[in-house]
Amino acid sequence: MSAVQSSTAFGPYQALDDATIRARTDAYFNRTRDIVTRFGDQRVTYALFVRRPVLSATRLMTEWLDNVARARGIALTHEVMFPEGAWVGAGEPLVYITGSFAALADLETLLLQKLGPPCVAALNAYQMAMALPKVRFLAMEARHCAGFEMQEQMAYAASVGSLAARSEGALGFVGGANDATAGFFGQSAGLGTMPHALIGYAGSTLRAAEMFHEAFPESDLVVLTDYFGREITDGLAVCRAFPELAAAGRLAVRLDTHGGRFLEGLDPQSSYAALERNTPGTIRRYRSETELRNLVGTGVSAAAIWRMREALDEAGFPRVRIIVSSGFNVEKCLAMADAHAPIDVVGTGSFIPDRWSETYATADIVSYDGEPRVKIGREFLLRRAGARAVAGT
Repeated sequence: MSAVQSSTAFGPYQALDDATIRARTDAYFNRTRDIVTRFGDQRVTYALFVRRPVLSATRLMTEWLDNVARARGIALTHEVMFPEGAWVGAGEPLVYITGSFAALADLETLLLQKLGPPCVAALNAYQMAMALPKVRFLAMEARHCAGFEMQEQMAYAASVGSLAARSEGALGFVGGANDATAGFFGQSAGLGTMPHALIGYAGSTLRAAEMFHEAFPESDLVVLTDYFGREITDGLAVCRAFPELAAAGRLAVRLDTHGGRFLEGLDPQSSYAALERNTPGTIRRYRSETELRNLVGTGVSAAAIWRMREALDEAGFPRVRIIVSSGFNVEKCLAMADAHAPIDVVGTGSFIPDRWSETYATADIVSYDGEPRVKIGREFLLRRAGARAVAGT
């Protein structure tokens, strides 16, 4: 399995000059490079791994490494042990890198930054897509990222996890929310219609829909319905104003109800009732307070989605789609699957790892000038290495 081509706007990671690399890497790696240059270089092999199960998402790292090698005029090899999207067990080496110790020593910090987070996020995206295999996902990670480099890593990860899920029959991620990372999903531009700010500007949900349709008549119309707390009332008003789009399946309501309140017309009792009407037995299978909240609590719950579907169908709009957002991580997707929630699209950036400590990748040298050698406790890296990696050839 190979990932979609990288971002059309920015391309693969570009090499950094030596001064920038030196400034961004850990000081002891810089000093190691200086010492090795002074006392004699050796050919070494690094093993890179993550301490938890992940999906292999190594390409951005290896592309960056290749670019640095070309800029420095050095020869190195890297052996990727798992194809993109493949399951990797905790501690299993993902990549072996062989080359000059002096040339590689100061790259370790930056290489690890580009390895662990995408691999963990790719697994999250895969699990989300597999939990809801008939639902399309839209990657909305950008606003949650600390700059473009993280955003690129996360969008790439979503595309890798999605491709793995698609190979097993899921629909997965079909696009991202901005142009810069659209290429990871085979798109030329970002997807999305309107934010809450446009509704505030327009003064009403219906007027925002009218403005959008006048400005972009060829685009499908997706309308946020929670701004005024009238998800059903405002959603149906838009449907009635655009009956042809509704009948053609080109209109969708997006539920993004704040976690501090229920969808219009719901409360705890009616939420239980909505779930029981549409998916009997689900409420009796919940296993945690978080799952219960996802099923019948405030915000975009399974009960809220079912109630929106009921209202649309009862009003004669069965082809109007429901798009949901707001905290759709792996756990919430699993709860929605158990409730058979009638979701058409999930917009989410929640494949970004919750526990950043789990994304830390690690590297150890396993061979010096062809002699296998590694610190005590990491001998398993030697066993995983292929003959070429251990020999350093």
